[in-house]
Parts: sequence; structure tokens; C-alpha cells
Amino acid sequence: MKLKLPLEKKWNIKKECVTCHESVTPGIVSDWRLSKHSKNEVTCSVCHGDYHSSDEDIEKARPVTPDRCILCHQVQGDQFKAGKHAQAWRAMKALPAAHWKSMSSLEGLKDCESCHRIGIKSTRDMRELLKKSAGFGMASCDVCHTRHTFFKKEAQQPQACQTCHNGGDHPQWEMYSGSKHGVRQGLKQMGILPQSTSAPTCQTCHMEKGNHEVQTAWGFLAVRLEMNGDKEWVAASKTILQALRLVDPDGKPTPRMTVMKRIEVFRQTDAGWKEERKKMLVTCTQCHSVTFAEGELKKGDRMIRKTDLLMAEAIRAVASLYEDGILERPKGYAQPFPDFMAPLKGPKSIELKLWRMFGEYRMLAFQGVFHANPSYAFWHGLGQMEQTLSEIKEMAVQLRKNAGNDAGTG
Repeated sequence: MKLKLPLEKKWNIKKECVTCHESVTPGIVSDWRLSKHSKNEVTCSVCHGDYHSSDEDIEKARPVTPDRCILCHQVQGDQFKAGKHAQAWRAMKALPAAHWKSMSSLEGLKDCESCHRIGIKSTRDMRELLKKSAGFGMASCDVCHTRHTFFKKEAQQPQACQTCHNGGDHPQWEMYSGSKHGVRQGLKQMGILPQSTSAPTCQTCHMEKGNHEVQTAWGFLAVRLEMNGDKEWVAASKTILQALRLVDPDGKPTPRMTVMKRIEVFRQTDAGWKEERKKMLVTCTQCHSVTFAEGELKKGDRMIRKTDLLMAEAIRAVASLYEDGILERPKGYAQPFPDFMAPLKGPKSIELKLWRMFGEYRMLAFQGVFHANPSYAFWHGLGQMEQTLSEIKEMAVQLRKNAGNDAGTG
């Protein structure tokens, strides 16, 4: 059955676009010929428009966004728009640090932008990005379904996620590929294990039945706005929310909270958290017993609790230095906490250690558990957190001693 195409003038693809592009960009034509699009009369003009006709008006070719893909792929497009990938560009722009980068970084799209450009962007964002990057950076669906083949099978492989989900504070690829899940999948791809072997991919767990929404129970930051019961954990979580500047010292939401709610980097309600956890549990029980699956997921929860308690202790140690005037509070801070969303403004070593503890080691700890990789969970994550907390406490003591000596000599 042929796709229902948008009403638009269709050029004679062989006579017009292909004639030129076979000599100018033969790889694009070759990939298009391999695609289902070519078999269903989805020509160049369907996606790019019919405004560009020569090397003198290249800028008239329409950049392809999910809004274009959704004309034919309605279900997947709606799911994508409802998920966190569609918020990737806005999530990056919401971070203060994103606005402090050099122009060379921004124009080259080789920093955070190289992955975060997957998100739906406003018309203004598109226009500004086009000015800086000659049409690049508009990738969305084709980040996973690489143009111009757009193979579904390629996007279903775990390697499709590897490009963005690796290194730094989010080495999900390294965690997954080194886990039993990833090892079995690798052996399956090599033909060593039969194709019927149970070997989950990233998509198995995070895109259940092909759902393009891609959500998780804890969200990227592993914080929740609604928590009950464990008073010690609730207090630690509140301290972290203050350091994220999502709530003020009185626990009231800040303007930043409004922005962060829109991009869904954390679970806003207990019901929302339970809903996403239930989805994951259903996926896990395709291979494991309910008891085993629940136990493994709870291990991740307990790791977050453990890291939150360590994190809160470290935050309070630094906050007390601000309050006592021993450590100069960065300009613009309305509360006695560092700003975890603005790490580049932390000039002191103790502040930078605190940020790495949150932005790197804590991430590795809980993500390592959920990705079944104990090396990342404990060696790279929890172990580094405990070591860094000790260093922060020692540094705080020394800073107080230095402040006392300075006062005595004055």
C-alpha cells in the first residue's frame, strides 16, 4: 500500500533531482534508492519542497523536521513529540551553561548541540540555527533513521543510540554494552548466538513495542517532586532540588521549576513515576520473573537514595561556607547553595568537586544499577561519590582554618 503523501507538486525525480545529485551527491541518491521512500514515490520534493532547482538557490531546500515526517508517520510522530527526545533542544537551552559557550563550539555543532539538536525546535530556533550552520542541525527523526535510507532496522539496533548516549555523565552505551544484556545482544548480532536468543536492546526497554515517547520512571536527573514516607530521603531530595534551584530555601517552586516542568527531565507526580515504573516492569517480565524484576528495579531506587544522602551532606557542607562568608557566593545566587545547572560558574575547587559529584558520579551510580553494570554503579559511581565527599569535608575544614588565620593576622 502506498503512503498517503502531502499535496504538493511532485517533480519528475529521475529527470530533475536525481540527474543533478547523482554527480553532486551520489551517496544521497544511492541511499534514497535503497529506501522504502523510493518504492513509494516519496521523492525529494515531498520532503524538501520544490523551491530549489539549481546550485544558485540551494538555501531554498526545506530542512526536514518531525513535522514533515508526521504527515505520513502520524503515530510515531505524536509519540515522539510527547517524549523527552523532542524536548532535547529546549532542555539544552534551559541550562545556563549552554549560553556561556564559545561561538566556535556553537557554530560547529560539536558540543552538546550535536546530540541535543534531535529535539523539536521553535521557528525562531530553526531560523537562528540555519543562520549559523548553513542548514545543518535540523536533524530529528533522521538522527536514528539515518537519511536517506531511513531504515527501520538500523534504528532498532542499540548502536543507533550509541552516538549520543556515551561518555561523560551519561555513558549508557558503555554500561549497556558491558552488561549481560549488551554482551548477549553483541553475540547475537555476530551470529554466535541464535536469533531467537533473549537479548534486549536499548529499544526493548526504552521504546516498548516501538513507542517513540522514550520515558523513564526517574527521568534524567533522578529527582521526584512528590515523595512520601522516608523522611531522611525526602529531606535530602529537597536539598538537591534547592541546589538545582528548582525550589527556594522555603521549599517554594522557582521560575526555573516552571521551565523544567515543560521539558520533563524529572517526574512531577508520584502517579507519573508509578506509571512509568509499571511500564518498565512489564518489559522486564518478558524475560524475568516479577519478583526478580521488582527486586532489580528497587536496587536502583536504593542506589538513588544512597547517593542522595551523600549528595545532601556535601551540598550542606559547601552551603555552610557560603552562609559563614568563608566561601564567596557566586553572583546572582539568591540562596546559600551552588547552582548545579551552572557548573562553569564554580570558580573554587570545592565547588567543582561538588558539581562532579552530582553531575557525573551520581549519574554513573544509579544509571549503572539500572543498566545492570556493577562496575559503573560502584567503582565509577558510588565509590567516587564517597571519596569526593571525604575530600569536600576535608577542604571545608581547611578553608575554615585558613579563614580563621586570616582573621587573626588582620
